[in-house]
Amino acid sequence: MADLPLLLEPQALSEQLDNPNLLIIDLCSSDSYARGHVPGAIWMDPARLQRGSGPVPNKLPNADQLSQLFSELGLTATSHVIAYDDQLGALAGRLIWTLDIVGHRHSSVIHGQLPAWIGAGLALEQQPNSATPSTFVAEINESLVADIPYILEHLDDEQVAIWDARSAEEYRGDKVVNAAKGGHIPGAIHFEWTSSLRGLQDWRLQDLEAIRRHLDSLGLGSDKTVVTHCQTHRRSGLTYLIAKALGYPDIRCYDGSWFEWGNHPDTPVER
Repeated sequence: MADLPLLLEPQALSEQLDNPNLLIIDLCSSDSYARGHVPGAIWMDPARLQRGSGPVPNKLPNADQLSQLFSELGLTATSHVIAYDDQLGALAGRLIWTLDIVGHRHSSVIHGQLPAWIGAGLALEQQPNSATPSTFVAEINESLVADIPYILEHLDDEQVAIWDARSAEEYRGDKVVNAAKGGHIPGAIHFEWTSSLRGLQDWRLQDLEAIRRHLDSLGLGSDKTVVTHCQTHRRSGLTYLIAKALGYPDIRCYDGSWFEWGNHPDTPVER
């Protein structure tokens, strides 16, 4: 099977539903899945994209957790994963990042997520689907992850840009969410995660070249190593997806995000 595009239009997916290599993952709420999902989709609890324990539970799961997750989902080397959610693409983007980390590069998202599928007049099904388990051994590629030591080491590096995907209020420090301190990482550039969508009712991305030009103008161009984060690395799942769609060669996610940085006693903050 030729690789499908990263941003897969609903109609194009509908023409591939009988392809045995497709692994369609629904990251919506369990209630949404029960009401109706893309035919053949398997529901995955989005909480499993996080470690779920320790002082920073929103971090990437460890290799054992990811091995168990992807084995339960039936992931194999020939699988092409199709992800979608009901969160504007944030969870689907985080799943794509996680798949990239374990070296599985055959993946797409429904462009516009579940609302785009419904808006295209395509059928939903209510019957739940079960995966055929596989044996998947996850090995983590750390080059797609940034942590506090990495960021501190590169604070003055002009070739590394921090993309803060939170709201403007959070970036300025006017709004502080589950953190001891507000503001942003010194030198971080703000571009809110939803700013590249066509609208809050249309979750498709705007013209990619227009997004590229705007990111270039902000100092978040593809000529740099870009580290993206938000509060818990949910919203920055979408910004990772955007950078991947634009072909950025070095995009990393700070999965600790502001929940870690804003609660750490020794991290510098700018307001």
